[in-house]
Amino acid sequence: MIPAAIVGAAGYAGAELTRLLLGHPVLEPVVVTSAADEGRAVSDIYPALASCGLTYAPHDVSAVIASGATIAFLAVPHTAAMALAPALLEAGMTVIDASADFRLRDQDVFAAWYGSSHTAPGLIDEAVYGLPELWRDALSGARLVACPGCYPTATLLAAAPAVRADAVISSRVIVDAISGVSGAGRSPSAAAHFVNATESVNAYKVAAHRHTPEMAQGLADLGLPRPSVVFTPHLAPLDRGLLATVYLEVEPGLGPDEAHAIYAQAYADEPFITVCAPGEQPATRHVRGSNRAHIGVALDESSSTLVITCAIDNLVKGTSGQAVQCANIVSGLEETSGLDIPVPVV
Repeated sequence: MIPAAIVGAAGYAGAELTRLLLGHPVLEPVVVTSAADEGRAVSDIYPALASCGLTYAPHDVSAVIASGATIAFLAVPHTAAMALAPALLEAGMTVIDASADFRLRDQDVFAAWYGSSHTAPGLIDEAVYGLPELWRDALSGARLVACPGCYPTATLLAAAPAVRADAVISSRVIVDAISGVSGAGRSPSAAAHFVNATESVNAYKVAAHRHTPEMAQGLADLGLPRPSVVFTPHLAPLDRGLLATVYLEVEPGLGPDEAHAIYAQAYADEPFITVCAPGEQPATRHVRGSNRAHIGVALDESSSTLVITCAIDNLVKGTSGQAVQCANIVSGLEETSGLDIPVPVV
């Protein structure tokens, strides 16, 4: 067994990590931390995890190091991970960061979008962007993994095959995406209040969401020159789930069958990706609770616009499941270990 720590384990992402590691054949949670719930049993906060015998430990580096864990998952707010990672790495741990602190390679871009100067800039170049389906080879043996945001995960998976096939002729990428309320985190807010969120869908942070530069960076890494991303996120009255619709201008003459074949071939061997049959589209309920991404491919031939939809569970493939997937690769384990779970039927 590989002993693992979950730092910030009482939030929604941390709870999902706890759930996944409790069923993992090799990664074993030996310590879970929480600033707000220190001393409380995990099962008191999340009764569904009744089989977990762990109690939330103090939310500090010394508690994690003392646990004997060799891998640490950071499920903490943005700007908190950069304060924790250096000491954990110095102690010889592998760090899988689910926050945004090490995703962006440009410190100035990070400061502009997250409102804070980076306090561990020396680690930025070492961090490996943890989207295995697109950059798997870079993960083997990594010490520090920066897991992508949920919106960039769905967007980049949707765009990658067309970009890599040189089918995209415009650097302007339009992304409309809908996420469930759990994406806002466990801390209460007016926007996430039941009365405000139920029976309503609203756009938020239009042209100002901080995942935008992460999408642009990823698209550039895929080979799209000087990408310009227009991103509009929406909040839907769902507890979990995310659906991204990505619009790409493609070469005139590209046919629907050819477009679908590009995606089917690109993801044919990916254990967690399903490309829907022609004419079919994914739904968030199809991936609920799983580490899967389901992708739909459609072509508006009149405007040469490729319309790609991608459904994921924002708390699993969008966060915690992807973190475990990365940890599996880094640790030399089977990539699907602890993640090959069936999608709930309801």
